[in-house]
Amino acid sequence: MNKKILIIANWKCNPSTQKEAEHLFTAVKKGIKKSDKTEIIICPPFPYLSLFKKKTNAIQLGAQNCFWEDKGAFTGEVSSLMLKDIECKYVIIGHSERRNYFKESDVEINRKIKSVLKNRLKPILCVGEKDRDSFNPEGHPINEMSLIVGEQIKKGLADISQTKIPDIIIAYEPIWAIGTGLPCLPDDAMKAALLIKKTLTGLYNRSIAERVKIIYGGSVVSQNAIDYIKEANMDGLLIGGASLNANEFTKIINKIAL
Repeated sequence: MNKKILIIANWKCNPSTQKEAEHLFTAVKKGIKKSDKTEIIICPPFPYLSLFKKKTNAIQLGAQNCFWEDKGAFTGEVSSLMLKDIECKYVIIGHSERRNYFKESDVEINRKIKSVLKNRLKPILCVGEKDRDSFNPEGHPINEMSLIVGEQIKKGLADISQTKIPDIIIAYEPIWAIGTGLPCLPDDAMKAALLIKKTLTGLYNRSIAERVKIIYGGSVVSQNAIDYIKEANMDGLLIGGASLNANEFTKIINKIAL
């Protein structure tokens, strides 16, 4: 099993020009130290993916989304087969922004995961609850993380065989922590990871669950990144805003690579 820690940059809809994208990629490439402990993945917007094809062996390419069909009359969509052709290795699926702004359902997310696996790429399934603290009508606290995350995993992985499950990465991204500057505490992130493993064990078995990489995302910066690896026992990080700052992103990478 690959023990490398995954450090994934999700650039989202940034930067706004090709020149800026190339500058950011080059700065990251120059700033990272060689290490057998980490695998670096950069997920830029679709137009920039082909720019970085074969640019370096130190950085893998990932996409931020894909469609579930390989080709056809689907205006505006990009298939996982196309992504494979330009040497993408990973695809983010079901990010909370896709679920929220574009109303992606668990059924659609499941179809996308199946397409990614069929074309031998690795899906990064994002799961996470919206509210930090929820209460029922009687005023009693609800463990929304347990309810929401468990359901997203079950529906997202529906009808996927156990032989394919170890190729899936699950990213726990509590929505209330994304871009808010209010990161989830490492102890709470560890609880989420344990819930994910428990859910996977129920769907498959303990051996399969232990082979799935679980990573954390949500207001990750250089000051807290190492805590999610050492204290929460995460297998990696999915980084948004901090990945757009080459100095900050390489600082995170190099701290973990030590």
